[in-house]
Amino acid sequence: MRAQTISRTTTPHGDLWAPVEESLADEELAAGLRDGQEACLEAAYHRWGTLVHTLAYRSLGDAREAEDVTQQVFLAVWRGRDGYDPARGALAGWIVGITRRKIADALRARTRRSDLASAAEAQLSLAPTTADDAPQRTLDRVVVSHELAQLPATQRRVLELAFFSDLTHTQIAQVTGWPLGTVKSHSKRGLHRLRLRLVGTDLG
Repeated sequence: MRAQTISRTTTPHGDLWAPVEESLADEELAAGLRDGQEACLEAAYHRWGTLVHTLAYRSLGDAREAEDVTQQVFLAVWRGRDGYDPARGALAGWIVGITRRKIADALRARTRRSDLASAAEAQLSLAPTTADDAPQRTLDRVVVSHELAQLPATQRRVLELAFFSDLTHTQIAQVTGWPLGTVKSHSKRGLHRLRLRLVGTDLG
């Protein structure tokens, strides 16, 4: 293997992978990676990290999610290095393939969070459910319950009565003694905050 030039670099996530070997050809880098040389993972990140982040950001439109995907990609590169076959394509193409899968995972997770928010909204409308919905509804309740605990007490109380006790706004007003308008206001604000939490938006 040729002489190696060693330098240090700071990645977008801090000084995670340094030093970086900049002189390696892609084929040498791939061989070293398969042999478990951590320096070659450093070099791979240095060489393709920006590409991975750019692909993730273009698909997700969120810098934080793109950074998370970038980290996940290079962790997957390291853990799955034994599965890389140079006969099937270049290392860069393999990494891009992993990137696309991780982006798809992130998009599915985003959809799932949105579905949970929709489930909470549907519950306030007392949408009918069937026996087949029971397992999924149980899971939804566990997740939503965790997020409800983060809301202000009055908003949490209204949404808990609606989501877990199947009460209408009028019934909630009767149970709590609050005016109907107050119940509706707490419900609207609480549901808005709950949706923001479930879809991963920073509330500030």
